[in-house]
Amino acid sequence: MITLPIDDGNLLLDQRRTIILRWWLLAAATLAVSSAPTLLGLVLPLPPMLAVLLALAGFNAWLQWRPSRREAVSGGELFGQLCVDLTALAVLLYLSGGAANPLISLLLIPVAVAALSLPGRLTAVVTVLAVVIYTALTGLYLPLAVDDVERAARLHLAGMWLTFVVSAAMIAWFVARMTASIRQRDRDLAAAREQALRDERVVALGGMAAGAAHELGTPLATIAVLVGELERDTTLDVDARVDLALVREQVALCKGIISGMAQRSGATRPEALQAQDAPGWARGVVARWQAMRPQASATVVVAGQGVPPMLAFDPALEQAVGNLLNNAANASPGAIIVTLDWDASRLRLAIRDHGPGFGADVLRLGGRQPMPAHQGGAGIGLLLSFAAVERSGGSITLENPADGGALARVELPLASRGGASGT
Repeated sequence: MITLPIDDGNLLLDQRRTIILRWWLLAAATLAVSSAPTLLGLVLPLPPMLAVLLALAGFNAWLQWRPSRREAVSGGELFGQLCVDLTALAVLLYLSGGAANPLISLLLIPVAVAALSLPGRLTAVVTVLAVVIYTALTGLYLPLAVDDVERAARLHLAGMWLTFVVSAAMIAWFVARMTASIRQRDRDLAAAREQALRDERVVALGGMAAGAAHELGTPLATIAVLVGELERDTTLDVDARVDLALVREQVALCKGIISGMAQRSGATRPEALQAQDAPGWARGVVARWQAMRPQASATVVVAGQGVPPMLAFDPALEQAVGNLLNNAANASPGAIIVTLDWDASRLRLAIRDHGPGFGADVLRLGGRQPMPAHQGGAGIGLLLSFAAVERSGGSITLENPADGGALARVELPLASRGGASGT
């Protein structure tokens, strides 16, 4: 894919297109030079002309297979290549009639490439160089020996037709590829801007969460003290003590969530994470989620074959899966099925409920921007889930199965820069 970002003042361009275009130009010139003596009866200085073509072919081959070859070339380097092309064409035209050669219009191809690829000042230099070469060839050239004037005119017209066909084909190909690349660049930039906006929202939510966690520490400690005092009250009946035990358990869970926010915000380095098998991690995530949602029901189904992968999971992934489970529980009173699968390269987690399914807005915008919470869930938690999974190199796909309900698929690479890494 061609890229056009600015880097140190230079426009980065895809070099492959210029190399391919140069090969086509070399093929056309070689065919014309080698066939002219036989088909057209022209006497050409073949040794020097073929030497120029061979040198240009060697230059292009070096560009294509050099050890330090890059996919992108700076504007200055491409400018130098176009100057080499113009110089080679000037020598070939000098040896074959100069400005009277109908192939002189091939000088327009480097100018077209420069106009599409280079900054204005470099394009102007290439254009001036082409004009200077054309002007010089009107007086400096080796004439073609053609005795029949009528035949010379026919050859000139045929050469002009050939030049037009070659130039039109090459320029159309190059412009079409450049246009497609620019459109792809625009799509990539739009996606990058959307990702940046989503990251800004996530960072803002993270700051709000950190502030809320700091403020919740004191009331949770007060609740824990009050629960402890009430449990020492000997006049309470059994039901009240069961309720107090549940409150104490929920307070402990809240404290655990608050203490783990630093980890979920990405403070934990990947090398500090402990590896665990994927089924054990999935069952642990679901068990801890059910402790906070005792009224909900979720079943883990391990569908993967062979030895389960050992992974070091980013703590933020547990929060992402928990948000998806919350959405499923809010939408469906029935059991939630969590299916775990894997292959050689990816780990897949599917969360299926039997509720009304995702709304059209959720399927279209879910994970891209915050959405208001509603009865079926998929509000702000979905945005956080997408951010956490994508930061780990994975992806989330939402769909409504044909037999009803909603399905959220989470895919994670078994080796990545972030959240889950194979061991």
